[in-house]
Amino acid sequence: MRRYLSEKYVVGQGVEIGALQNPLWTSERATVRYVDRLSVADLRVHYPELKDFNLVNVDIIDDGESLTSIGDGQLDFIIANHMLEHTENPLGTIRNHLRKIRPGGILYYAVPDKRFTFDIDRPITSFRHLVWDDRKGPHLSRLEHFYDWGRLVNKVTDPDELEAHVKWLMEINYSIHFHVWDFKTFSRFIKQAKNYLDYFFEIKHLEQYGSEVIVILEKRSKRQKVRLLSGFWVLASRISGTKQRLIPGGIDGRQPRADLGTVPARHRVKT
Repeated sequence: MRRYLSEKYVVGQGVEIGALQNPLWTSERATVRYVDRLSVADLRVHYPELKDFNLVNVDIIDDGESLTSIGDGQLDFIIANHMLEHTENPLGTIRNHLRKIRPGGILYYAVPDKRFTFDIDRPITSFRHLVWDDRKGPHLSRLEHFYDWGRLVNKVTDPDELEAHVKWLMEINYSIHFHVWDFKTFSRFIKQAKNYLDYFFEIKHLEQYGSEVIVILEKRSKRQKVRLLSGFWVLASRISGTKQRLIPGGIDGRQPRADLGTVPARHRVKT
């Protein structure tokens, strides 16, 4: 499945974030540079469990959430497999990635389904929590996530040992899974993110594949977005018999988006 989707969608010039020992196969139509937050030497220190594996050469050392070293609209695709769960602000990450690709560009994501990983005992991350992280800053929930990881993944139960363990993880900036989904909740997250990010992407593919969920997103051009929202407005007007603006569904599928305020300009995707 991964190879089929890569051959179909991954074309042109792009990057893969955090490939480590398992880069995505790509066809001759794609040129890939590899991005990570550490050099290969530092990655081997940070992840001693990978000592027997060959790691890809890191071409760009950068924060995969922001990709500040890459200009806006410079890429045809971004691959980030098993990376979104490591991000402290998944909504902000998707927004930033959309900025970096051209209209028609592709975001290729895969995340683990918690039911088949060491995250099995951890609670699902709610969309409201993700919006809070995006608007207020992920630093407010960082400590909570590390304690969650220590208790439910590393199974540290003694309070003093847990405190010391969390302190050590944070000191070395260990890359934990900050967020957790299964297929159903990740599918809902992507659809709610589409609303939250002002419909700037189209979902081209969304599927469970073994223990992971793969999603392919295509960036819309500004003209495509305007045409789409204009269609919503016309449909709403016909249904109601009056001219009114259609407000997309709520951020959690029930609450109207106005409950958390309209999306400020700084949260929107630039084209």
